[in-house]
Amino acid sequence: MTQLPPTAKPITSWRPYWAKRFGTAKFLPTSREEMDALGWDSCDVILVTGDAYVDHPSFGMAVIGRVLEAQGFRVGIIAQPDWHSAEPFKALGKPNLFWGVTAGNMDSMINRYTADRKIRSDDAYTPGGQGGARPDRACLVYAQRCREAFPEVPIVIGGIEASLRRIAHYDYWQDKVRRSILVDSKADLLLYGNAERALVEVAHRLGRREPVERITDVRGTAFMRRTEDPSAEGWFELDSTEVDRPGRIDEHINPYLTTEEQAAAQGSSCAKEEGAQPQDGDVAVAVVAMPVSRKSGRIAMPPRERTVIRLPSYEQVKSDPVLYAHANRVLHLETNPGNARALVQRHGERDLWINPPPIPLTTAEMDHVFDLPYARSPHPRYADESGRHDGATKIPAWEMIRFSVNIMRGCFGGCTFCSITEHEGRIIQSRSEDSVIREIEEMRDKVTGFTGVVSDLGGPTANMYRLGCKSPEIEAACRKPSCVYPDVCQNLRTDHGPLIKMYRRARALPGVKKILIGSGLRYDLAVKSPEYIKELVTHHVGGYLKIAPEHTEGGPLSKMMKPGIGTYDRFKQLFEQFSAEAGKQQFLIPYFIAAHPGTSDEDMMNLALWLKRNGFRADQVQTFYPSPMATATAMYHSGLNTLKGISRDPAKGEKVDIVRGERRRRLHKAFLRYHDPNNWPLLREALKELGRADLIGNGKHHLIPTFQPATDGAYQSARRKNSTAAGAKASVAKPGGKVAPAVTKLSGGAPGSKAAPAKGGVSHAKPAGAAPRRGTLLTQHTGLPPRETGSRPGASKVAGGRKGR
Repeated sequence: MTQLPPTAKPITSWRPYWAKRFGTAKFLPTSREEMDALGWDSCDVILVTGDAYVDHPSFGMAVIGRVLEAQGFRVGIIAQPDWHSAEPFKALGKPNLFWGVTAGNMDSMINRYTADRKIRSDDAYTPGGQGGARPDRACLVYAQRCREAFPEVPIVIGGIEASLRRIAHYDYWQDKVRRSILVDSKADLLLYGNAERALVEVAHRLGRREPVERITDVRGTAFMRRTEDPSAEGWFELDSTEVDRPGRIDEHINPYLTTEEQAAAQGSSCAKEEGAQPQDGDVAVAVVAMPVSRKSGRIAMPPRERTVIRLPSYEQVKSDPVLYAHANRVLHLETNPGNARALVQRHGERDLWINPPPIPLTTAEMDHVFDLPYARSPHPRYADESGRHDGATKIPAWEMIRFSVNIMRGCFGGCTFCSITEHEGRIIQSRSEDSVIREIEEMRDKVTGFTGVVSDLGGPTANMYRLGCKSPEIEAACRKPSCVYPDVCQNLRTDHGPLIKMYRRARALPGVKKILIGSGLRYDLAVKSPEYIKELVTHHVGGYLKIAPEHTEGGPLSKMMKPGIGTYDRFKQLFEQFSAEAGKQQFLIPYFIAAHPGTSDEDMMNLALWLKRNGFRADQVQTFYPSPMATATAMYHSGLNTLKGISRDPAKGEKVDIVRGERRRRLHKAFLRYHDPNNWPLLREALKELGRADLIGNGKHHLIPTFQPATDGAYQSARRKNSTAAGAKASVAKPGGKVAPAVTKLSGGAPGSKAAPAKGGVSHAKPAGAAPRRGTLLTQHTGLPPRETGSRPGASKVAGGRKGR
C-alpha cells in the first residue's frame, strides 16, 4: 500500500478570534502604557523571551507574536525580565489564555558558556551586547516565575532550548542526564520545532475554553500524560526499552481475539470496544505483540498513527549510557512527519508523551508568516537619545541580520553535531520568489541605513531552496537521517534553477546594488549544479565564501555524516575556475571542528598537515560543543556510534574515540593553530608520542620548528573580545550555536587587494591600496578583498555562529 504524506489544516483557515477588531499594533506592547494606547484592557497571550524584542522575522518571538496577532489574539511581550522575582512577570497583567515562554533564538546555556564551559562576556541578543541579561536554563526559570505570578494560567514552552530538551537529555554543563524540561519547568505543553501550526491550533482551542489537559492530539507537542487519560485509549504501544528488543514482545498475541479479549487474557480489561465505558483498572494503552501474517510470515505492524513507542525511562537512561544511546537512536528514527510515531518515556510516576513532528508549512503558509507587518527594527524602548538603534544600545544580532532575507527553513543534511535538523526538520520549507522579492523591496524602502547591499539571501543552508524528494510518497516513507550522506540520494532534486532565477531577479531590483550570500553553503549539492556555482561566484561573493568541510579524515567525517574532502576539492576547482573567468580574485574560507567524537590525535595531525600544505592558518578555533539531543552528543556521552546499531555485545557495536580532558581538547585545538608559537611545546610532545618527530624541524615540509621563541601567551584574534592580552588567560569565545574555526589564507600576495576591516573594529593590515609583498599572510580580516555587508560605514558586526554547513 502506497504511503501518502500527511496533510494538515492551513494556518490561515482558522476563524479569527474575536479580539481581531483591535487591529494590528506597530510593535507588540511591552508595557501597560502601550496596551492602553492600543485600547486593550488585557492580553490574550503574553510571550516571555530571553532576547531583546526585535520585530523582525529572524527573531522567533516576533514571528510567533505576529502569527498569533494575525489570528486575532492580543499579544504582549515581556523581553528579558528580571527573573529574581515574579513581579516583572506581572507587568502586563494576567493573560486571558496562556503564557508563551522561550529562552530566545539561542539555547541559553550555549549563549552563556563557551565550549570549555567558560562564561562569555557578551550576549549578541541584548542591547549593547551586554552579558548576564538572562538566567541559565532561561526557559525553565521563566516558566517557574510565570507560575508564581498567575498559578491558574496555562504555560506553553517552546523555542530551541525547549525543543532540544523535550526528552531526557545529556547536559554537557552538568555532565549528567537531565529530565525533560517539561518535567522541571512544570509547564502544561511543550511545542517543538517551528511551531506556528501547533501554536495556532492550541491558541484557538484554549480560546474556546478547552482545558489544556485535554489538548493531547496536536502534532509537534509534548505533555505529561495524566493517569486514566481517556484520550490514550486505542493506542498500540511498542516496547523499545531494551537495546536488543527494539520493538516486539516475545509472546505473540492471537490475531483473532478482540482488543478486549486480549486485555482480559493479560489479567486486565480494555474499554476500547465501541460503546464500552471505562472502568476502574482499565488500561488505556494496549501493549501488544506484533501479530504474524499467516501468508507471508511477516510481522503485521499496527497503524502508525495510533502507535506509540515506549523508550527507556529517564531513570534507566540516567544510569545506563547504552540505553541512552539506544533512546537517542530511536528518537532520530522517528523524525519524518510522514511516518514518525509518537514516543513515550517514563519520568518517575508519570509518562512524558511526545506526539509526531508537525506537518511542514506549505509555500503559501510560509509566505503568510513572512509577509506579516513586521516593523523590521528593535522596539523603541531600546533606542538611544537620538532615537536610533546603532549606538550604545545596538543589538548585535539584529545588526548582523538587519539587511538579510530568510528564504527557507529546514535542512536535510543531518550533520550529527548540528541542531538544525532536530529543531526545524529535514523537509525544506521554501517561500515563494514573489514573497522574497517583496521583503527585499520593503527593506530597501523602509529600513534606515540601507545602502543597496543585501547581506544575505539564505537560511540554515544557502542552497537548499526548493530542494526535496522527487516523490512525495517516497519522502513520506523514508527513514534516512540524511539525504546527502554517504552520497546525495538519487531521489533528491538538486536543480538550483529556482534559486538562480531568484538571484537574478533580486539583483535587478532598482536600488539594489549587490546581493551577497552569507549563509553556509552545502558544497556537495553545489557541485551538482555548476551553473549555480558560476552564478554565485560571478555575482554574489564578496571577496570570500564560507564553506564547511569540517575535517579531512574519513574517521571523524563518518561520525559527522559529512562528505569526503574530495568533494571540497571539486568545489574548489569550480570556484577558482569561475572566479578567474569573472576576472576576480576570491577566496574560500573553510571551517573545521576540533575534538569531535571519533577524532583521533592522528586525525588532527593529518588535518594540520593538510592546512599547512594548502596554505591555511586558523584565526578562530573552538572545539566540538555537545548540544542537547544531537546525535554527536549521544556519541560523546555513551562512547558508541549511534549511527549504527546499538548493542551490549562489544562485537556488534562500534566504539567511538571521545576527546575528553582539558589537555587533549587543547591539543586538538593546537593542531588547528599549528602556526602559533604558544602551541609548539604541546605539539612537539604530542608528535613525539605519535611517532612523528620527523615533523619537527625548520624546513618547509615540517609542521613546527625546533626552536622556541620567547612568547608572552598573547593571542590576537580578529575579534577583540576573543583576544588574549600578554600574560592573561583566554577570555571568551564567540556567541553562536555552531562550533568551528575560521581559517585564513597564506598567499603569495594579491596585487591591488585592499585591507578588510576586522570584525570588532580591529585592523592589522597595511594601508588600503598598498600591494602586500610576496609571502605576506593574508587573512579574511587583514588582506582579503573587502566584503560589503550592507551596514553603514563604521558599524561593527557580530561574529555569530554559522547558519548552515
